[in-house]
Amino acid sequence: MIFKPLLSLASPAGPKARLSVLIFHRVLPQVDPLFPDEMTAPRFDQVCGWLKNWFNVLPLDEAASRLKAGTLPARAACITFDDGYADNHDVALPILQRHGLCATFFIATGYLNGGRMWNDTIIETVRQCDDLTVIASAARQSMPPDFVIASAAKQSMPLASVATKQTIISALISQIKYLPPAERVARTEALAQAAGVTPPSNLMMSSAQVKAMRQTGMQIGAHTVSHPILARLSAAQARQEIADSRAFLENLLGERVGLFAYPNGKPGEDYSPATVELVRSMGFDAAVSTTWGASKLGDDPLQIKRFTPWDTTRLRFGVRMLRNLAAS
Repeated sequence: MIFKPLLSLASPAGPKARLSVLIFHRVLPQVDPLFPDEMTAPRFDQVCGWLKNWFNVLPLDEAASRLKAGTLPARAACITFDDGYADNHDVALPILQRHGLCATFFIATGYLNGGRMWNDTIIETVRQCDDLTVIASAARQSMPPDFVIASAAKQSMPLASVATKQTIISALISQIKYLPPAERVARTEALAQAAGVTPPSNLMMSSAQVKAMRQTGMQIGAHTVSHPILARLSAAQARQEIADSRAFLENLLGERVGLFAYPNGKPGEDYSPATVELVRSMGFDAAVSTTWGASKLGDDPLQIKRFTPWDTTRLRFGVRMLRNLAAS
């Protein structure tokens, strides 16, 4: 296959190397009608096979160290997951093990052991409620005063199509995303209650599952406690979120945690230069953003780039990886 030599040209060994870091969140056992493009087990198995054949997949801590030293192998890559979903353990882990690959899992510790992220409360509420008038009414009761519900949800139709539910979910998430963490939770839980829905409480991993992941050789990193927008917090609040997340994981795993992922991860919008310096002062070895591209020698190890190739065919996936390297 032509991709391997081309990738070697785009990302040679040594000082001119480029580090490709892939970001995932969930790996579902089967297609979700609401999110048909979400990664599924068969697709992830394919992706892992392509990565195994074309790249030198490294643990993130090793890759970050070798990037800084200019000693990366050709076609260096890492696999990462954010948030701590239970399917990371139940679905993704066996696939990674079958391919002999290591990944790093960044855990938002406040949602372990039966917790639920605010965006999942929205998703599961809309999923379980087929009456648009109920969703629209519930949203008006629980969302901010300036909230604008999707036009489709203002209709009197009782049944919601998949497309309409997708539109409503997107509208709800986009308009609550940058509220303070406690307010996000309060409003989304109020939405579920007003809609008469009880969202599931088994979406995230348990502490035992996180520990089991580490015992298989996977890496665990901090991702704050409540997944806030760090740029919107005071320095003291941001430090508390990061420190408490790391302390929880270090106590659970009995080892130092030196890796961190900025929630949402867009520089200037989700985290600031001050956030980076805070993470640096706390002694983390490496941190990852969601800036697309590949990192190179001289880049800040506390702002390693990541991206997600969404292509479903071998050809398009390979081209996407080449383009990501070329753009760096």
